[in-house]
Amino acid sequence: MRHIAIIGSGPSGCYLADALLRLVPDCRIDVLDRLPVPFGLVRYGVAPDHQGTKAVARVFDRILARDRIGFFGHVEVGRDVRLADLEALYDAVVIATGAADDRRLGIPGEDLAGVVGSGRFIGWVNGHPDHAGPAPAMPRSVVVIGNGNVAIDVARLLAKAPGEFDGSDLGAFFQDAPVRTIHIVGRRGPDEAKFTDHELEELATLRRARPSVADPAVLTSDTPRTQILRDFQDLAEQPVAIRFHFGLTPDAMLGATQVEAVRFLDPAGRPTVLPADLVVTCVGYSARACCAEAPTDGLFANDGGHIRDALYAVGWAKRGPSGTIPTNRIEAQAVAQRLAAALPDGGKPGGAGLRALLDGQAVRWVDYDGWRRIEAHETASAAPGRCRRKVTAIDEMLAAAGGN
Repeated sequence: MRHIAIIGSGPSGCYLADALLRLVPDCRIDVLDRLPVPFGLVRYGVAPDHQGTKAVARVFDRILARDRIGFFGHVEVGRDVRLADLEALYDAVVIATGAADDRRLGIPGEDLAGVVGSGRFIGWVNGHPDHAGPAPAMPRSVVVIGNGNVAIDVARLLAKAPGEFDGSDLGAFFQDAPVRTIHIVGRRGPDEAKFTDHELEELATLRRARPSVADPAVLTSDTPRTQILRDFQDLAEQPVAIRFHFGLTPDAMLGATQVEAVRFLDPAGRPTVLPADLVVTCVGYSARACCAEAPTDGLFANDGGHIRDALYAVGWAKRGPSGTIPTNRIEAQAVAQRLAAALPDGGKPGGAGLRALLDGQAVRWVDYDGWRRIEAHETASAAPGRCRRKVTAIDEMLAAAGGN
């Protein structure tokens, strides 16, 4: 039997495990996650009101349930086990940890209170344990920096009426928040922006919000994208205004201790100042170091997924934060083929050795059955209008998981 460890249980890790099971009939795969619960980006990165997208978790759950796969939740590489330990225990190790850190703009005032990255914001509304806590002060004017789908997710979540979250797994949030204006600001023009037409069109369906373009003169082309933006101008006024600004580069966050406004510059260097008591930056993400293995420019240097020796990377850890969830499936298949072709004959202890190491250090880890008990606990305790109540405290997760 040949043994493979995958660090990370998000889309890339699960798709890779599935591909390897098909390619290597005599392998056993152990999937590690630093949290007691699996699925990474699907659970904590997809907006909570997009349950159709989150439904892919059912596919991943069936993968983790297979006989030749083990789940080690609440096991953090660097805290509970070293990367070197895994390389000694397994015939191959794959880093599938995604990109957990928000990229910074590198402008003055970025550390003011009220300025948050989109990873932190979406993690908070999704009940991520790293971002659990009381809601920030209720905002009235919000500036969202970035022109991708994540920026639209942030604006949509802030603009929705409470009843529009029925069926979601939204937890703590600005219930009945007095948001009045949401500015979505990007340095690109409308045709170069990265959001999809579908995400853009969804804004026109909101009950209490009206999207519009701050300067309609920028809509000079004749594309489906610009037609959607033009159609926004004909919508009726609503209590919440969502205003798109194009061709503006962030220059500084303004305020003493709390952000009060953001200054932008147009291509000619002319300033535009937008008031804000909440700023969400949606400008990308960076991978975190895995023990001594450190990322460069936000990802792990690799050749087609191969880092060195029997160490690999997949997903955002490999290519950076780009693509959709299905993108990870295609990429995982390619990395799996490369890994399978170079996989040694075996002889290492694999999961048995990892269990012995963790138990010897009294590490409280969660297996697949424990995860299913957490899942049952969350769905059973769902509030009216919600599909689950996400547990945000690690201790409560471990209590719900029971013994492994």
